[in-house]
Amino acid sequence: MELSEVVPWGRSLSEYKDMFSLSSDELGKKILGCGDGPACFNSELYANGGNVVSVDPIYKFSAVQIQSRIEEVYLQIMDQVSRNKENYVWKNIRDVKELGEVRMEAMRAFLSDYGNAQQTRRYINASLPTLPFKNAEFDLALCSHYLFLYSDHVDQQQHVDSMHELCRVAKEVRVYPLLSMRNNKISKHLTPVMEALEKGGINVSLAPVKYEFQKGATEMLLAKNV
Repeated sequence: MELSEVVPWGRSLSEYKDMFSLSSDELGKKILGCGDGPACFNSELYANGGNVVSVDPIYKFSAVQIQSRIEEVYLQIMDQVSRNKENYVWKNIRDVKELGEVRMEAMRAFLSDYGNAQQTRRYINASLPTLPFKNAEFDLALCSHYLFLYSDHVDQQQHVDSMHELCRVAKEVRVYPLLSMRNNKISKHLTPVMEALEKGGINVSLAPVKYEFQKGATEMLLAKNV
């Protein structure tokens, strides 16, 4: 699959739970979602009493502008998925049509919440590798479908700097998936990033997850401050 740039694409709280192996207790922690885009993870978790903040450069735009951008890229993404159906696991989501329905449902839920949530400061315009938070401000940081997936768009040093920044603002960091979008193989940046974090005194490991849509994306990266 090939995209010329990072595009807005939303996922649900249920998917986040599976992608990051989140327990009920962990969902009660102070959570940072990094690169959440138009995911409804934040709105669903907040509605259930969660303490969550999402950051993404897309949040500099209004709900109307974000909706327009979603409409611009939707057909492009669906066409790319249709051309590369063999790279995905059609189990929980049965086909390309259902994928479009599921993603649009999540993004509509996000847009509904986003348009009314500015006073809560849950959606902050910011981007890696620089985040506007204090050291260890969050218990857990989650980065979904940005680092490693966009390996052709984000270089190795940006990956290293971004992971160090996530580890600065959160006690634990989880990243999923670890495969590159272009070839569905483990990102070329993963090993160098893990080595750099270990040299910085951060414990890193890979952990299995029960979520798999991108074929072979069955692990997440865990990084914990000692």
